[in-house]
Amino acid sequence: MNFTAIDFETASQEAGSACAVGIVQVKDSEIVEETYSLIRPFTPYFDPKCVAVHGLTWNDVKDAPTFADLWPSLQPAMEHTLLLAHNASFDMRVLRSALDAWQLPWPEAAYNCTVQIAKKTWPEFFNHKLGTVAHELGITFEHHHALEDARAAAVIALRAEEIHNAFSEEALFSALNLYSGSLGPGMHATPGTNRKRKRFIVSASGAV
Repeated sequence: MNFTAIDFETASQEAGSACAVGIVQVKDSEIVEETYSLIRPFTPYFDPKCVAVHGLTWNDVKDAPTFADLWPSLQPAMEHTLLLAHNASFDMRVLRSALDAWQLPWPEAAYNCTVQIAKKTWPEFFNHKLGTVAHELGITFEHHHALEDARAAAVIALRAEEIHNAFSEEALFSALNLYSGSLGPGMHATPGTNRKRKRFIVSASGAV
């Protein structure tokens, strides 16, 4: 299975407020590269509720690169691939918001959610929050650190493919009856939208 797991932490609900990113690239079901960076948000405001979650403040990121500075190095890992995140709707919204804040085009990619993968694979779990799933699977990680969360999401997907003996995104999502969302310049379709259209996104080729 080939994919990129992503996780963002945000300073607030404001557009362009991403303050940290973690990226874990998986090739042939093996983690091959990890990237972590703090991000200087578009504005310096940090919501105390967000700070209470991840512990980052403006002082931590004021000298960090902006998302626009980072994007040339991040884009290759997010373009023409399958993006996975735990609660993907949040991370994809943050990604689109950061790109829009800096007037950057959206990458072309498919995306899916490890919450949904976990629900279909381990329905017996008490809930399917990242901390709960990680605990049940014996995954040790530092919650709300962007790279640690991205890595945990990647491991969840890899564990699921083993259980279902499905070692490609097409095989896994077919086994789970899941549809991928899609993203591209000027275009965004959620997994639910693609399900209604009965479109199955094949991330490796970009075909539908």
